[in-house]
Amino acid sequence: MNELELIQNLIPMLPTNSAVVTGAGDDCAVVDVGLPDKHLLLKTDAVVEGIHFTADAVGSAVGHKALGRCLSDVAAMGGVPLCAVVTIGLPSGFEFERVRSIYEGMANLARRYDVAIVGGETTASPERVFISVAVLGTVPKSACILRSGAQPGDAIFVSGTLGGSMAGKHLEFEPRLRQGQWLAARGTVHAMIDLSDGLATDLRHLLDASHVGAELLAEAIPVSEVAKKRARQTSDTKLAPLTAALTEGEDFELLFTVLPSDAVPLLDAWKAEFPELKLSCIGKITAEHGLRIRDRRGTRPLEEHGYIHFE
Repeated sequence: MNELELIQNLIPMLPTNSAVVTGAGDDCAVVDVGLPDKHLLLKTDAVVEGIHFTADAVGSAVGHKALGRCLSDVAAMGGVPLCAVVTIGLPSGFEFERVRSIYEGMANLARRYDVAIVGGETTASPERVFISVAVLGTVPKSACILRSGAQPGDAIFVSGTLGGSMAGKHLEFEPRLRQGQWLAARGTVHAMIDLSDGLATDLRHLLDASHVGAELLAEAIPVSEVAKKRARQTSDTKLAPLTAALTEGEDFELLFTVLPSDAVPLLDAWKAEFPELKLSCIGKITAEHGLRIRDRRGTRPLEEHGYIHFE
């Protein structure tokens, strides 16, 4: 059983109540606690040594990533993060200076976005370090963006460039909070998700939630220069630039859909607001389910997948 199958089997067991607007299955849970114009956002995420970072990774970068993953999910809802709690598991004989560095990385990122770290838990871990972060945020009721709103005909956009994240970006990325809030305020985005497990997997999550399909244009997918350079240095087909952009994951960019008529005005406004961050239209939403990709040879079903735990 892989991660996706496990989640699908567990979700029906989870209790809910009248406060839940959106529960398990989106980037954040959305809860109505009676505020007149806002919903609460709840998100938790974990990083584990040997899975999300190596034992020799700089502590501050590990802390940055641990909090940044949650903030990236809040960005995908168009939300504003407010505070966080942190659980850290440590093996016996841990080095205090490394733990301090991890917390410094979290604290520096938190200050940048006015996020308070308000406590958490410390516990023993048998072999390796793990960090679990939970974030509380808010989003205007009228502006919350879910995965489930994509419509046939929508243009698909992605921020930044994709692939090659393991060369360093996965520990240094900037959560797209400003961009997510800006998109939510425009009111034209139908659906949005952040790219943590790879374009080929995360787009499928959005398609499943919206009950639609998609066709990608291979030449339009923005491949990072790191991925291109690495491909020139190896014959490994798994590291081909397009394959890397589709499957490697940990890009932490935003993928979203809008009406075709909104595409050009949005691109122009984005370039004026975020001139240093690329925005690319990479395909369209289709009524026919499934994910396809079109290149010079024609259109084919996309077989590639991004990262999936337990496979």
